[in-house]
Amino acid sequence: MNKTITERLSALRKKMAENSIDMYYIPTDDFHGSEYVSGYFKCREYISGFDGSAGTAVITQTHAGLWTDGRYFIQAEKQLSGTGFTLYKSGNEGVPTAAEYINKNIGNGTLGFDGRVVSTGFAKRIPHVKIRPDVDLVGEIWENRPSLPCTAVYELDISFCGKSRQDKISEIRSLMTENKADICLITALDDICWLLNMRGQDIDYNPVVLCYLALTQNEVHLFTDHTDIDFLNDVTIHPYNDFYSYISEISPEKSIYADISGINLSAYSAIPKDCKIINGKDLTKLPKAIKNPVETENMRKAHIKDGVAVTKFICEIKNNPEKYTELSAAKLIISLRKQQENYMGESFEPITAYGSHGAIVHYSASPETDTPLKAEGFFLCDTGGHYLEGTTDITRTICLGAPTLDMKLYYTSVLKGHLALASAVFPYGCKGVNLDILARKPLWDMNMNYNHGTGHGVGYLLNVHEGPNAIRMRTTPNDCVLEEGMITSNEPGLYLENRYGIRIENLILCRKHTKNDFGQFMRFDTLTVVPYDPDAVDPEFMSEEELSLYNIYQAHVYHTLSPYLTEKEREWLKNETRYLFRK
Repeated sequence: MNKTITERLSALRKKMAENSIDMYYIPTDDFHGSEYVSGYFKCREYISGFDGSAGTAVITQTHAGLWTDGRYFIQAEKQLSGTGFTLYKSGNEGVPTAAEYINKNIGNGTLGFDGRVVSTGFAKRIPHVKIRPDVDLVGEIWENRPSLPCTAVYELDISFCGKSRQDKISEIRSLMTENKADICLITALDDICWLLNMRGQDIDYNPVVLCYLALTQNEVHLFTDHTDIDFLNDVTIHPYNDFYSYISEISPEKSIYADISGINLSAYSAIPKDCKIINGKDLTKLPKAIKNPVETENMRKAHIKDGVAVTKFICEIKNNPEKYTELSAAKLIISLRKQQENYMGESFEPITAYGSHGAIVHYSASPETDTPLKAEGFFLCDTGGHYLEGTTDITRTICLGAPTLDMKLYYTSVLKGHLALASAVFPYGCKGVNLDILARKPLWDMNMNYNHGTGHGVGYLLNVHEGPNAIRMRTTPNDCVLEEGMITSNEPGLYLENRYGIRIENLILCRKHTKNDFGQFMRFDTLTVVPYDPDAVDPEFMSEEELSLYNIYQAHVYHTLSPYLTEKEREWLKNETRYLFRK
């Protein structure tokens, strides 16, 4: 029988007392710092009941805190109600970070955690705290804990990825030479899978393989429990857990390159003290983010396929809304994607949020919350697919009936920001933080805002959220210059609690534009091919230039997708992409 959250907290606190631990720290991470994790690693969800993809728990004998970001405030408040957990809204004024809370409240006590799921970067933010990094206390109380995943692995053909494993390894070895590194340790799953042209299914929605990698100038060492990887005939395979002993046995004269902020504390602690550590961002991050010409061309193909599926979905939902609920609508979009060639699965759990649920940024429908659609209001759908040709991520807010004036005003305002970012021309050297205001200005002009980033990088048949490229309001140490070949989302939104939510998302490809006496200028190509909703647009709120951008995009959608649709769907799309103008 499953324990309640209160019972789980009680059992954890008993284990803490037995181990002389005063405070226990539980992040969302797996051993690799992954954004999404397999069931085995969902300790924070198990102990708190909050199932958002981002969050941190800190527990003492008298207090339990849960930290999460603005995407999940509404969801977390509901899921934590009555559990004994206090919600800390990360980023809000006066709210300490988890590290600040620990530093202030631990005193002379001991902080416990599983060092395999805690990053070295976090540990360095609590430098004076006495720690026990060797205790997986949640694992000790978790009955019927899921096992570590070990699914099928396959090689991604060069016709899809555009560059051989050997060429990628050679590129990274050149970077190692530049950094005077003998060994490069890579623990991020998508980085390893990109480097080896390897894909799997060890994490839902992320086609990655549970593994670690150590690269030298002459050898590639992969640590995994997978056995179906004969295609890696130039790679030495070791058992998954041998990674830590391998590190501990590195010769002291060797120099080791690693992303210390991201590598887990147990791995970092295993490095011999006399080894020289070269700290820097994973050498694979930037090459992975800059898609090569084969990848970008394939991504265009993937988005046409995805556009067909999503457009058919919108057509059906708008014409027959009352046939569906949030969950059955999610099943519909998945079934339509499955009809596309080389479809490999969803790139994240579909967000199908009707009415007030749309105001919950990362709402996840469940049998308990599943809401029937009606011929009125907004229906927000944020979904994505994996294809051998790449990964997609798209949000459309669908108008299911006659919109009110405020619905049209707010939808149009979000659209204006979305179009402004998509049409941006900017000098090379700009980062996403320099462009973010383009998407937010129409909302800021109304003293409104949205509490999430405007854009994230997207992997190629890998993680739907991929750095280092991003478009956001606040600067971070990870901010990078936008390079040709980077693919980023463009997704401003607006969320009115207990009313509705609006988000419009396309993926945009960074390209070179004009070069002149003022330098190299850059622009974006929009990859996504799905219509906006004309029923929610008020042309009177738009300038002539904005209307032109809108109409050009809608005409492009019709021209691109109409050959793949039935006659009835084509007629619907023709109306959906109709020319709009000011009176």
